[in-house]
Amino acid sequence: MSDATINSTVQQPEAGFGDYVALLKPRVMSLVVFTAAVGLLAAPVAVHPFIAFCAILFIAIGAGASGALNMWWDADIDRVMKRTARRPVPAGKVTADEALSLGVALSVMSVMMLWLATNWVAAAILAFTIFFYAVIYTMWLKRWTPQNIVIGGAAGAFPPMIGWAVATGGVSIESVLMFALIFMWTPPHFWALALFMNSDYENAGVPMLTVTHGKRVTRNHVFFYTLLLAVLAVGAGFTAIGGPIYLTVAVVLNALFVLGAWRIWRRDESQAEGDKYAVEKKFFRLSLLYLFAHFGAILAEAALRPWGLGGW
Repeated sequence: MSDATINSTVQQPEAGFGDYVALLKPRVMSLVVFTAAVGLLAAPVAVHPFIAFCAILFIAIGAGASGALNMWWDADIDRVMKRTARRPVPAGKVTADEALSLGVALSVMSVMMLWLATNWVAAAILAFTIFFYAVIYTMWLKRWTPQNIVIGGAAGAFPPMIGWAVATGGVSIESVLMFALIFMWTPPHFWALALFMNSDYENAGVPMLTVTHGKRVTRNHVFFYTLLLAVLAVGAGFTAIGGPIYLTVAVVLNALFVLGAWRIWRRDESQAEGDKYAVEKKFFRLSLLYLFAHFGAILAEAALRPWGLGGW
């Protein structure tokens, strides 16, 4: 064995518990858990607290499985992107084979356990969500089309439908509306990020809209999708999942969101570079609050409904 081999073996970082947790993308998992819980609690059918806890746990594990499979497949491009280079696989703390094995094992376990704990509809939607994120989005769309975020956004939009199916055993217009809210939010959220992280995607060869069509086109798309999202979000306030609390939140936040998108649209690159993309970064931060606030309002309406205070 050569000295170089010995030194590389000695210097190889060891994986700790935190590295395996990071492999599951805990920040993404937190959004999945929250929106799935809202879908479950907003449903018109009560669920036993223990079953509800188990359901959310298995949904979270399924989300983590998707994250592990994503990191396994994307290890090559994660190494060249600044925001992902420290992930466990590109950092060399977890091998790609370990990520794949963990992702497959957790996928099977989460789907089977959700089926046993609740019903086959919820389990089937979870299985499709994992497949959609790992195969349709990660393996196919992400590196093939600039519409990757538009179509792939469906993967992150399914959790409230899963939660609703846990309670009701089916799908309804209410769960579809919650799906649509996340689906339409995803493109402006990620395109705003791409405007100030474009070099990452360019270096990795990911055909994000900013890379394939330029930032001017991306700014147009951010504004257009934000307008569509605002119509959907405010309109949902007049449906069964809405009410005065939700409508108030939706009107205020969507006014701010449209204003932010308009500011992004009217800027050119010299202005953006001059203030280091301050407007785009502010819009991105607002987009994080946007989704949590809307689903928090849906949850508030559902919580007050038994007392005759929530909803219309």
